[in-house]
Amino acid sequence: MKGNGKPKSVHTVLFFTFLAISISISSSSTLQYQSLILNSLPKPQSLSWNNEKTGIGPDSESETDPYSNTLSLDLHHVDNLSPSAFNSTPESLFKLRLQRDAVRVNTLTTIASVAVGNASRNKRDFSSSVVSGLTQGSGEYFTRLGIGTPAKFAYMVLDTGSDIVWLQCSPCKKCYSQTDPVFDPAKSSSYLGVSCDSPRCRRLDSPGCNNRQKCLYQVSYGDGSFTVGDFSTETLTFGRNRVKNIAIGCGHDNEGLFIGAAGLLGLGRGKLSFPGQAGHRFGNKFSYCLVDRSASSRSSSIIFGKSAATRNAVFTPLLINPKLDTFYYVGLNGISVGGTRVAGITPSLFNLDSYGNGGVIVDSGTSVTRLNQPAYIALRDAFRARTSNFKRAQDFSLFDTCFDLSGMTEVKVPTVVLHFTNADVSLPASNYLIPVDTDGKFCFAFAGTRIGMTIIGNIQQQSFRVVFDLANSRVGFAPRGCA
Repeated sequence: MKGNGKPKSVHTVLFFTFLAISISISSSSTLQYQSLILNSLPKPQSLSWNNEKTGIGPDSESETDPYSNTLSLDLHHVDNLSPSAFNSTPESLFKLRLQRDAVRVNTLTTIASVAVGNASRNKRDFSSSVVSGLTQGSGEYFTRLGIGTPAKFAYMVLDTGSDIVWLQCSPCKKCYSQTDPVFDPAKSSSYLGVSCDSPRCRRLDSPGCNNRQKCLYQVSYGDGSFTVGDFSTETLTFGRNRVKNIAIGCGHDNEGLFIGAAGLLGLGRGKLSFPGQAGHRFGNKFSYCLVDRSASSRSSSIIFGKSAATRNAVFTPLLINPKLDTFYYVGLNGISVGGTRVAGITPSLFNLDSYGNGGVIVDSGTSVTRLNQPAYIALRDAFRARTSNFKRAQDFSLFDTCFDLSGMTEVKVPTVVLHFTNADVSLPASNYLIPVDTDGKFCFAFAGTRIGMTIIGNIQQQSFRVVFDLANSRVGFAPRGCA
């Protein structure tokens, strides 16, 4: 073409390209239904930790890069760590998961309520308010890392709802059964006890002190289980990377219904958590991506460092609870079902007040998202209205909206979008309509709670890379983040 024909053609192409993008954005934001491929409950998978790929065997020491600013680790579900799991049916394992989940939610809400009423506590008592769901195995995901010098590798549960890093140590007054040998601090050249007058010791809510003027810690649990021992510093090894001088609890008396992990890596927001202590070495960023275990055999993963954030993540600001610094609070303004905002779900239902009540937290250790009762009822009713063509099934455990989808391989389900402040997160169908047996029963994977706090659980987080960008005080969600 001659004259102004070529520019006109370019303008035309740009116009239709812009139109196509506009239509795509508009349709994705108002999408009413999406497909769900029906998979059954997963069976436990054998652990396939490949220490050779890191160059570090379970009892060896190797050259590492002390200045590396990125850590990357595989995560596995706690069902894969329990020897009895391989002799259990998928249904029985799922029921146990929901039982653990109920204990977990009760534990988190207890922490919050204790924090709100903290002014009345007796500060002379030897007790820490750091509480975890590990007693019932409800940390849910674990990794393998090295402790001490030379590094002794062990399984550690990861928990965004706890701060203190701790593990079992010999000599044991009492230790529960774990998969790996119990850590012996006497055989580590990097182990060092924390003195009673140390700032780290004073960061414990109610530290103890032994007759050698060394700091003691105690983590207690809602069911009466606890771990108590020496508060110390140690070197942790992640793959080829060593992180020195991390304050940990070295537990000599650990009583309760623990699963086979050696201890817990606290990922909470407090100063004694692993991110709180070492975050500055990794740009104050970490992220994890939890795979849908019913649809993928890939490992979940966690990354510390600059590469923890991905370009396609949408971010919502972190909120501050003046009474509790452990949890990751965010603002939730509403929920859409089938492309339409649910009228009964308003921002006021999720407010975090000045006393520390209410609010919304993102938690890796809770499985099922808990909404306060008015929000849940409104969401459930909106979902039921859009699935009236499905054959209903009996309630299952905490789920009161279940369907018989036996004989089907794929169904169309209404979309569900969580509207966080500045971030709309559209959930994959498998994140809210999940199998609960091997016979085709699927349930709506939200639940109501009469407590004020809302908890965004790990079923709803599946397949997203959840980014904790502490440097900029925000949480991000990147779809399809496990690839």
